[in-house]
Amino acid sequence: MSLREIVTWPDARLSTRCDPVDEITAEIRAQAEDMLETMYAAPGRGLAAPQIGVLNRMFVTDVSWKEGRPDPQVYINPEILQASETLVDGDEGCLSIPGVTTRITRPDSVHLVWTSLEGARISQVFTGFAAACVQHELDHLNGIVTLDRLSAEDRARAEAEYAA
Repeated sequence: MSLREIVTWPDARLSTRCDPVDEITAEIRAQAEDMLETMYAAPGRGLAAPQIGVLNRMFVTDVSWKEGRPDPQVYINPEILQASETLVDGDEGCLSIPGVTTRITRPDSVHLVWTSLEGARISQVFTGFAAACVQHELDHLNGIVTLDRLSAEDRARAEAEYAA
């Protein structure tokens, strides 16, 4: 395992839609391990492949490790099957936009499907913080950063804060 450098905005890779992972290889497994190590060291709760400069559809999360309940997860080729119509606002930080927290509106629950490192197709409904986390990381795979989800006024304010 090794720490990877985290790509920061406005790097063009953060605005690029990622390609599917065709096969789970030793390289993909090593990437997942590196991503988890990098996420913990940052310290974050999620990290997507483009944030380490790799343009494939994989992200990792561990939403409870900071509370002493580590639960690392690897998501390959994730897709949202269904999203709640109920929207909630939440504060989100991003390892690729350090020092900036933005208020983002997202569905309060999502039904996600993905492939595990073992090749199994997994289906799970996420709620609360976990739902926001998987949506945030999936956004990265689609070339979307939190700034893209803001009004023009809020984005200008967040960009000014980032540049300061």
